[in-house]
Amino acid sequence: MFLIIGYVVVIGAVLGGYLPHGEFGVLVQPLEILIIFGAAFGTFLIANPLSILKRSISYTIRALKGPKKKAAYLELLICLYAIFRLAKSKGDLALESHVENPESSSLFGNFPGVTHDHHALEFLCDYLRLLTLGTTNAYELEAVIDQELEAHHEEEHMVPDAIQTVGDALPGLGIVAAVLGVIVTMGSVTEPPEVLGGLIGAALVGTFLGILASYGFVGPTSAIIKKTLDQDAKFYSCMKAALIGHMQGYAPQVSVEFARKTLPHDIRPSFKELDDALQNAPTA
Repeated sequence: MFLIIGYVVVIGAVLGGYLPHGEFGVLVQPLEILIIFGAAFGTFLIANPLSILKRSISYTIRALKGPKKKAAYLELLICLYAIFRLAKSKGDLALESHVENPESSSLFGNFPGVTHDHHALEFLCDYLRLLTLGTTNAYELEAVIDQELEAHHEEEHMVPDAIQTVGDALPGLGIVAAVLGVIVTMGSVTEPPEVLGGLIGAALVGTFLGILASYGFVGPTSAIIKKTLDQDAKFYSCMKAALIGHMQGYAPQVSVEFARKTLPHDIRPSFKELDDALQNAPTA
């Protein structure tokens, strides 16, 4: 939502400062737009595989929705508590049927916010499966989780980095469009001043659009995608802390408290909020 508001503010501020002294029609230069944004899209295709293009679209939509809210983390903590409670009462092997088919699990079915996040659900089930297979060394498991999270972090940040690269190129592509406009203008030097003025103005629009698109839209979009990914990464670190706590033999409520303390204040449920929610935690 704030991304869209930001776009509107940028457009409003730029046009609001220009229109009292200029004409909007001068800024509408379809060929300049074609040169700049067509070339920008081409450079993106040259530098990145198709998978990055697809993920760029989905990550931008994700940024529009914003990062996960406090309610999502509260649901995750309750889910982890229910899992560990079952494991403590019946043993880790009791989790096997749930982690093998989480979509049809009576346990995971109580937590739609967790099950709808495919990557997070797969991450959680993979490590719960290791518990059912007899993994007992918490420090070794923590090292494996850290390696996976680092690889996941690098993979996800390829998208905002790719978008930022295009943003960095846009001012230069704007200059390319402007130079082409100047070339056209130089071929019309015998025209009257009013014609030359229009041609020069059209050429300068290319530089204007390239700089505005870079610093007003593409760069900030890359930044908000990166911030969204970084905040949503807390979902995984939260699961990691709880898993390590469970493997070290702590009670379910203590394990989820460890996880709760890893969260930033703006998305961290209070101790009382979590305690009250755990009183009504569903069972398998």
